[in-house]
Amino acid sequence: MKKDFYEILGISKSADAAAIKKAYRKKALEFHPDKNPGDKSAEEKFKEAAEAYEILSDPNKKAKYDQYGHQAFDGSGGFGGGGHHGGMNMDDIFSQFGDIFGSAFGGGGGFGGGGGGQRRTKGSNLRIKVKLTLEEVANGVEKKVKVKRKVQAPGVSYKTCSTCNGQGQVMRVTNTILGRMQSASTCPTCGGSGQILDKKPSEADSQGMILEDETVSIKIPAGVVDGMQLKVSNKGNDAPGNSVPGDLIVAIEELEHEFLKREGENLHYDLYISFAEAVLGISKDIEAINGKVRIKLEEGIQSGKILRLKGKGIPSINGYGNGDLLVHVNVWTPKTLNKEQKQFFEKNIDDENFVPNPEKSDKSFFEKVKDMFS
Repeated sequence: MKKDFYEILGISKSADAAAIKKAYRKKALEFHPDKNPGDKSAEEKFKEAAEAYEILSDPNKKAKYDQYGHQAFDGSGGFGGGGHHGGMNMDDIFSQFGDIFGSAFGGGGGFGGGGGGQRRTKGSNLRIKVKLTLEEVANGVEKKVKVKRKVQAPGVSYKTCSTCNGQGQVMRVTNTILGRMQSASTCPTCGGSGQILDKKPSEADSQGMILEDETVSIKIPAGVVDGMQLKVSNKGNDAPGNSVPGDLIVAIEELEHEFLKREGENLHYDLYISFAEAVLGISKDIEAINGKVRIKLEEGIQSGKILRLKGKGIPSINGYGNGDLLVHVNVWTPKTLNKEQKQFFEKNIDDENFVPNPEKSDKSFFEKVKDMFS
C-alpha cells in the first residue's frame, strides 16, 4: 500500500506551497543519489519524495489527491505510469525539479554526474476525452485509444549545442551594488535540451519530428467522476534531442444512463406503479448497475416512499465500499377511466379506507429529502 504523500514529506494537509517546497527540498537533499551512492533505499525515498512533491505542488492535483487519495492517479498518475514511483527516471526528476536543489549539487543537473550533465527537456502534453458509460464507471475499465504523437523521426540526428556546450543553460554574470551576481537561464538556441538538429529526413519538421499513430492502453479505476483528469506518463509528444516525452492527460466524461441517475456514490431510480399495484402490493424487477434486481412492495405502499438497496451504487474511488441504490416509488394516477371504473371510485370516495390518514411513521417529503442527504 502506498504511503501518504503528506507523511512522506513530513507535513500536514494545511501546509502551504512554500512549506511543501521547503519540505521536499529537505527530503531531496537528504536522500540525493550523490550523497548516498549505491544506496537503493535512499534512491527509493528520493523518488517517493519527488512523486509526493509532483502531486502536492500542483493545486489541481493536490485537490484531487485530498478528495480521492492515490486512486485519483492510479493506472495513470505519478511518474512512470501506474502511479508507482518505481518506474521513475532520475533524469525526469532533475529535469522537472532541478531548481529545487539550488547549488547544493551543481544546480541539480543530470543524474549521476554530480549535477554537471545535460538537462533533459520534456515534450508537450497531449489531451484527450474518454466517454464512459455508468457501467464502466461502476466496474472500472481498460480503454484502448489511438493518439497522434510527435516522435523523433527515424534517421534524425542531433549534435551538441555550441551556445551552451550541451548544458541546456547559459550563465550570465551581472554587476550589482552587492557585487558580481551569476544567474542561469534556459539556452535560447536549443531550448534547454543541450542539443540541436544535425540531420533530418525530408518528412520530418524543422525540429526533426514526425506525427505517428499509437494505441495507448488506459486503466481507469472504478468510481471516477465526470470531469476528473487522469495522467498516462510518457505518452505525450516527444521533444527534440535528449528529451523526455510529455504526458497524455485523459479527461473523463460520464454518459447519461437511461434509467439511473448518479449522485456521488449513490444511484437513484424512479419506479412508477399503478394505483392497483400500490393497494395490493407487488414484486417488481428494477434496473440496477449490473443487471436487474427484484424488490417486494408491501400492500398500501405510499407514493414518495424511498427504498434503499445497500451496496448497489457506485464504488468509492478511495476503496471505502459502494454507495446505495435509492428506489423512489411513484404511484401513477390514471387520467382516463371507463364508466364502470369511475362508478367504483365515486362509490368509495367517502369510504373511510380511501380517506388519507398518514401515520407518524410516514415521513413528509422534506423529511425524506433531509434523510437522503444526512
